[in-house]
Amino acid sequence: MMIGRVQKISGFLMGLLLVLSVSNSARAELVIDITQGNIEPMPIAITDFYADNEATAKIGKQMADVIRADLERSGLFAPIDPRAYLQQPKDLQAVPVFANWRKIAAQALSTGLVQALGDGQINVQFRLWDVFAEQHLTGIQYTTPPSNWRWTAHLIADEIYKRLTGEDGYFSTRIVYVSESGPADRRVKRLAIMDQDGENHQFLTSGNELVLTPRYSPTQQVLTYLSYFNNKPRVYLYNLDTGQQEILGEFPGMTFAPRFSPSGNQVVMSMAQDGNSEIYLMDLRTRELKRLTNYAGIDTAPSFSPDGTQITFESDRGGRQQIYVMDADGSNVKRISFGSGNYGTPVWSPRGDLIAFTKLTGGQFSIGVMRTDGSQERILTEGFHNEGPTWAPNGRVLMFFRQIQGKNDGTSDKVRLWSVDLTGYNEREVITPGDGSDPAWSPPYNLNR
Repeated sequence: MMIGRVQKISGFLMGLLLVLSVSNSARAELVIDITQGNIEPMPIAITDFYADNEATAKIGKQMADVIRADLERSGLFAPIDPRAYLQQPKDLQAVPVFANWRKIAAQALSTGLVQALGDGQINVQFRLWDVFAEQHLTGIQYTTPPSNWRWTAHLIADEIYKRLTGEDGYFSTRIVYVSESGPADRRVKRLAIMDQDGENHQFLTSGNELVLTPRYSPTQQVLTYLSYFNNKPRVYLYNLDTGQQEILGEFPGMTFAPRFSPSGNQVVMSMAQDGNSEIYLMDLRTRELKRLTNYAGIDTAPSFSPDGTQITFESDRGGRQQIYVMDADGSNVKRISFGSGNYGTPVWSPRGDLIAFTKLTGGQFSIGVMRTDGSQERILTEGFHNEGPTWAPNGRVLMFFRQIQGKNDGTSDKVRLWSVDLTGYNEREVITPGDGSDPAWSPPYNLNR
């Protein structure tokens, strides 16, 4: 699929350019301070995109709805009900009447235009305004097929998020996870993929074979995951562009938790032989396998640092399940978790500053983060069973899966995907058609590949 041409724009009309050149000289930054603990959402008005015919008008309204939903879910923005607007989309193709937007307490204003082109594509134009400073902040235009309207809306939400927070957005991303169905003793598990808002859901595998721990390549549209064939574990590569699957290897012992290196050229995993689980690294170009750990204990769940120089993993070598960090060649192993309870599933943040983890204490499962040296541990959410954190590519939001208790015999338990941000205040369920576990967040997804 192609998103088409993308252009940064500072205005759409010659008269507007003159206004912007004057106002920019006295610019005051409108930015959300996201370093606080509990952030008050910014009131923002997002108008429907003005359109030149009925078909594009429908697209314009749908796009605005998606942008509002994306920004609201982030917990950083409070979209204002369009019924309160004092100007209509057709009146916003030049400079807005800012007084009208201050009356409804909007701090930022998003406006836009959708036009049908002669070649069957559409031109989408978007502008973001600082209402109180009466300034134009940013603008972009896209030329794209009408079928890509939803993804274009996600890209615009990313641009708004970035301009007002200073961080990259994460709305133009996808989630792969394990879809679960059936009774507890005959669970069917299939790979599934969807946009980060739950739309465009599709299944990738049939459910004939058990699948576990899907993980994204950081450099291409490829997954690695574990599957059981004739009760033997295999590590697969799955190309999302072509639908082709490739066996990475059949290994003599149990294999767990394959994950890509930052370059995408290696996969790190744990393998159990003779009852001892160690961490191995495979070069995808040569298929050469290198052992990284050698200790009498269970070493598993490895995850690379974003610069590729270190690996975090979990191990019970000290007598209890804890988190360790080592150099990428297996040297300089250091334990970094020292709190009460058991620690597992460590995942390095894309920013490189934090490691997320699952913690079991007193029968409660928590999702938390700590610095890469183990300091400043913080619990973000806890409950009956939370597990499997995965980072949004901007390193601000985590997704995980949560088991919700039903009857005492466990027959009506539910397993659902949830997200929580680093403040711990913005916690939300991610809607899926049925049960879901083992989520993995994609890097930003570019349709123009």
